[in-house]
Amino acid sequence: MTLSMTHTTAALKPAAVKKDWVLIDAEGLVLGRLAAIIADRLRGKHKAVFTPHVDCGDNIIVINAGKVRVTGNKLDQSIFYKHTGYAGGIKGRTMGERLFGAHPERVLEKAVERMITRGPLQRKQMKHLFIYAADSHPHDGQQPKKLDVAAMNSKNTRV
Repeated sequence: MTLSMTHTTAALKPAAVKKDWVLIDAEGLVLGRLAAIIADRLRGKHKAVFTPHVDCGDNIIVINAGKVRVTGNKLDQSIFYKHTGYAGGIKGRTMGERLFGAHPERVLEKAVERMITRGPLQRKQMKHLFIYAADSHPHDGQQPKKLDVAAMNSKNTRV
């Protein structure tokens, strides 16, 4: 007697993807933990029908991105470098300078971007991430569902 293995893995078609709108308040949340949760939701790994080569994640709205927290001495010791292209043109800014500067939402955006697999799919998925430093956003018409990241784990917050 032989048993046939007819179970196949269902692959989601791009036309069958249902994208939800999710609102996350980042005030008081730890930067790295928040970025990991956002990256999972952008990729769609929280869904049962996750397909690696299809953009099946949700649209994410993050407010109060300027009020995220970092643990340890990262505000003073984490230095982000860029090069101007000229000789001796390396510039460095600490995470504190970036968080308290003109565009604090870029710190969270780069953290999420670096947690998603690189390539054309990453660029497509990053277009579904909307980050705002203040507590207002222009996406009320989409009726986003609020996701309470602080209640998921007690380590997600820092006072």
